[in-house]
Amino acid sequence: MRIAYVCADPGIPVFGQKGCSIHVQEVIRALRHQGATVELFAVRWGDDPPADLADVPCHAMPSVPKGDLALRETAALANNDHLRTALERAEPFDAVYERYSLWSYGAMDFAQAQGIAALLEVNAPLIEEQAQHRGLIQHEAARRVAERVFRRATTIIAVSDEVKQYLTGWVEGERMRVVPNGVNHRRFAGSPSSMPTSVTELRSSTFTVGFVGSLKPWHGLSHLVNAFDQLHQRVPEARLLIVGDGPERDTLEVQLVERQLQSVTRCTGAVPPDRIPDLLAEMDVAVAPYPASPDFYFSPLKVVEYMAAGLPVVVSDIGQLRHLVKNNVTGLRCPPGDENALALALERLWRSPDLRYALGRSARQHILAHHTWDGVAEQILAIVNPPPVGCIHAAMHRS
Repeated sequence: MRIAYVCADPGIPVFGQKGCSIHVQEVIRALRHQGATVELFAVRWGDDPPADLADVPCHAMPSVPKGDLALRETAALANNDHLRTALERAEPFDAVYERYSLWSYGAMDFAQAQGIAALLEVNAPLIEEQAQHRGLIQHEAARRVAERVFRRATTIIAVSDEVKQYLTGWVEGERMRVVPNGVNHRRFAGSPSSMPTSVTELRSSTFTVGFVGSLKPWHGLSHLVNAFDQLHQRVPEARLLIVGDGPERDTLEVQLVERQLQSVTRCTGAVPPDRIPDLLAEMDVAVAPYPASPDFYFSPLKVVEYMAAGLPVVVSDIGQLRHLVKNNVTGLRCPPGDENALALALERLWRSPDLRYALGRSARQHILAHHTWDGVAEQILAIVNPPPVGCIHAAMHRS
């Protein structure tokens, strides 16, 4: 099966280190692992491709200039002609798989004209997100693009139930599928460090609380700092490991200095994806302290990777995390923004290594069974090429 993977978003370096970049790479990697041939069409490339993706045929569209918003929007819209031409010049495809971006419609137009499967992956309500966080000038034009691509996609893949709910105002329900993010389980050994054998060893060893992410405003880093401050006052052995870089880095560092926590905190800055497993192995517990939000639509890749690594997790009781993390079974959930609850949950895990390892073990088992990128790719390919009706009936009979 030949698939054109399209990412026309100028904010996503497809071979970069951001979570969205990793998402693109892993979907391509998993599709190829399932036997598909994939060609990549993108605007922004970032770093060199990973060694196992170096042979993916890549088609570059003109870059979108930085700076003036109006110029960026106009340039991104103009790329649709370039994208359509590039797709037409390539070898015939069985399907187009596009990560929805604000101004791109050429790929869905191409797929409709060719009569092939058109899959549109939607990760967020981009119009509202862009207007709130980055600025949006051609608001009506963005809505017209959304209407156009949502109409022409044969299947829309939402990464969470919350994204699907958002899409119900645009799309008929029968064309939507919810396919949450997965994990490349081959990257994570899931072997936790040795368990302390006594209370004395427990109280003398460090206890590392970890966070991985792009340090965005909605990640709840101030809640994490305040909760960790409480924890450190009761557990002097506690340490904080922040992996990643982003717009909240300066604010984070100021808060750490104000609370005199800089000596017990390590901030790595941005790191390549291949370093993440080793950094997760340094953590005793990993957190996702999202604040309260009426529109939490994420499918947090970080939490899936934490769990695949066999780490106990403490996450906010919000959105898709309610389904991903079963409280006291595959992790602990806290009310969003409740710093006291987060600190107490962390202290509970410090006091009980048995609980830490039980939660981490159950978390890994759950992820390997239900949330791998191979499983995501199988669902994608089944949408493109559904099994014969007889096979479906036989599978239902066996189950």
